[in-house]
Amino acid sequence: DQPVTLVGISADVSYGALGTTHHSLHDYAVLQAINNIDIVSPADNFETRAAVETAVQRRRPMYLRLGKKAMPANLGAPAFEIGKARALCEGGDVTFIASGETVLPACQAAQALAAEGIAAGVLSLHTLRPLDTEAIFAAARRSRALVTVEEHSVLGGLGSTVASLLMQAGLYRPLRIVGIPDEYTYTGSQGEIFTHYGITGSGLAQTVKELL
Repeated sequence: DQPVTLVGISADVSYGALGTTHHSLHDYAVLQAINNIDIVSPADNFETRAAVETAVQRRRPMYLRLGKKAMPANLGAPAFEIGKARALCEGGDVTFIASGETVLPACQAAQALAAEGIAAGVLSLHTLRPLDTEAIFAAARRSRALVTVEEHSVLGGLGSTVASLLMQAGLYRPLRIVGIPDEYTYTGSQGEIFTHYGITGSGLAQTVKELL
């Protein structure tokens, strides 16, 4: 219960070509199994600044997950609050539920899909705990399908958390979990790894078209 903030730096596959031993793809899974720790992964500089300022004032444990590369200034939606997802855009066909550095590719995919007449929304779920269940339920109700996107193992992370939540609520939608498969990670730069696993604007757009 101490007001301690743990900062994970260069998380996920930020160290790219150094390989599997240098990729931290299991932190969500581990920390979700420990109660009472807020888990935050910002998507842009706006969310990062707000998360740091909140961590200073918030008198409880927090894990703040940061990547390594330069981030966009602000992907949209003016407000930031721990435990409240940011709806960057809404779409009736599909909603991307993404966290951290995967939010930008989700936004790029939404733009590409719009050009093809597919309405895609993007939800920046920067806080994995406390989880914004109402935002997830709302996204599921207004969309025909959902795609979760994370820079984490597909086991024990954002996708499996969302799937479990929806299943237990009896709210069924076609769903794809996009992340790092349960395997030795493909070796390359962070961008090359993202491309290999379909965590790009074009890759996510293709996932949606196959899902729909």
